Amino acid sequence: MSTTLGFIGVGVMGAGMCRNLAQKSGCTVLAADLDMGNVRALAADGVVASSIEEIARRADIVFLSLPAIAQVEAVCTGPGGLLAHAKALHTIVDMSTSDVARTRALAGQLQARGMALVDAPVARSREAAQKGTLLITVGASEAQFAALQPHLACMGSDVLHCGPTGAGQVVKIMNNMVLINTVHALAQACAIAERAGVAKDLLSQALGLGSAASFALQLTGSQYLAKDVFPEKMFSAAYAHKDLQLALALSRNVGLDDGLTECTARQLQQSMDRGYAQNYYPVMYRVISDQGKKP
Repeated sequence: MSTTLGFIGVGVMGAGMCRNLAQKSGCTVLAADLDMGNVRALAADGVVASSIEEIARRADIVFLSLPAIAQVEAVCTGPGGLLAHAKALHTIVDMSTSDVARTRALAGQLQARGMALVDAPVARSREAAQKGTLLITVGASEAQFAALQPHLACMGSDVLHCGPTGAGQVVKIMNNMVLINTVHALAQACAIAERAGVAKDLLSQALGLGSAASFALQLTGSQYLAKDVFPEKMFSAAYAHKDLQLALALSRNVGLDDGLTECTARQLQQSMDRGYAQNYYPVMYRVISDQGKKP
């Protein structure tokens, strides 16, 4: 394993991932974030507060957990970014959920400068990030995957090689597309059942006993939709909408229409317009259930 690793972005998901990497890899882990208080909170776990410039000089592999491809591009190639200061650095691992075409373009740009970009987006919850039980879908060559797998296994219990650059993003985006569309259907079902005189907690229990049972129902349906609880600092409506835009961009790029996802994206946009952008994304139920009600 590498002796020095970098980690940039220690927010809701990245904090747990970085902690597990530091505790399990046996490597020195340098970390940076816009809020360095997030980094300092990991000091007891062996994470060393650093800067992008220092990480580029000292680490030979850097992991990114950032909001979107725009931030990934800026950290990699922007002024003061990793490429500008790279010394030991030879591999950047993007664990964000990023646009497929732009990921592949960035990989080509970095390759021309002698640096590899591997996409390794993560799925599952913040709790999974903390426990090191994420699903990680990887786009890389066979050799790159073999070299990175021990590090990725510190953060995920399921590390899947999906194909070459961009393939990890394709699989992650499709995972989120299916999940968010499923939750949209559950939110719609809850609203309809309530209007028809059946409580949504009973509906959730019944669906779990039948052929509509799913992980989305077990977690999101039973624990959040059925209770009408949609906290902030979870997978927000804004992030869910961003991921569906990635799915729609991918569908356009391959020449397929996706009316189902377009419908869910519109519902999320309405939720954001109602002031729910930072709430857990199943909050779209509230907008659906308010249809036709008098102000």
